[in-house]
Amino acid sequence: MKLCRFNDDRLGVVRGGMVHDVTAALDVLPTMRWPLPHGDAFIAHLDAVRERADALVDEAKTHPLESVRLLSPVANPSKIIGAPVNYAAHKDEIDENIAHGHAIKPISEWGLFLKSNTSLVGASQGVERRFPDQRNDHEVELAVVIGRQGDRIPYADAMSYIAGYAIGLDMTLRGPQFQSFRKSIDTYSVLGPWLVTADELTDPSDLELRIGVNGDLRQQSRTRMLICDVPRLIEYASSFYTLYPGDIIMTGTPDGVGPVVGGDMMEATIEGVGTMRVAVRDA
Repeated sequence: MKLCRFNDDRLGVVRGGMVHDVTAALDVLPTMRWPLPHGDAFIAHLDAVRERADALVDEAKTHPLESVRLLSPVANPSKIIGAPVNYAAHKDEIDENIAHGHAIKPISEWGLFLKSNTSLVGASQGVERRFPDQRNDHEVELAVVIGRQGDRIPYADAMSYIAGYAIGLDMTLRGPQFQSFRKSIDTYSVLGPWLVTADELTDPSDLELRIGVNGDLRQQSRTRMLICDVPRLIEYASSFYTLYPGDIIMTGTPDGVGPVVGGDMMEATIEGVGTMRVAVRDA
């Protein structure tokens, strides 16, 4: 199933070029009081929401996909996790062009990094360059959405903790600051265009991913080129901190990263997930 959050926080099932409005399925979510539990309530109760959505979808009101405003399919992750330099060819281009004096280490030494939750937007919200006088780069990545709480998850069990997948854009301000700082700018984590549930995309190990800017192809690779694959990233992250429903792991970007400027249109595609168009504007 492909599930999207659209317009005024409505829930849709995407079929072909149509969005079926199944917002009433959210009625199965429990009422919560402060303090709220960690994680995203929609993802935590995804099975119940899907069961209700299945019952509603055939009679639901529909909208053409191009007419709706797509938001991030995950609204309230407890954290957004980034995987630095997780494609060998990307490490080579960083060493040559954009290291800013940093000694580039393998992911096994550097570990993972966290991005601010306020950086999260959907495809239709676009990217706003806060520092247009500096280089701002696109980085297309397979995004993994965690489905249930887990701590110190074994590699062999990692795939069972996945709720689904989306396209992630880990937008990056180039400079000498720590990654977690210059990648946490508002709008610099794009997730979309929807969530593809794990039962529909059962094997993320060899998916094509690519991104173009204004029709020019910039990045193209396959997830089999990841240094740390999806289950290893889940194992690695959860060895340091608990993962909660809705946590997002951006799995790393291949080579070909490049700058974008206000007025550009990015088009990102991941096999088995879909395609999203994301506009760039200057603050």
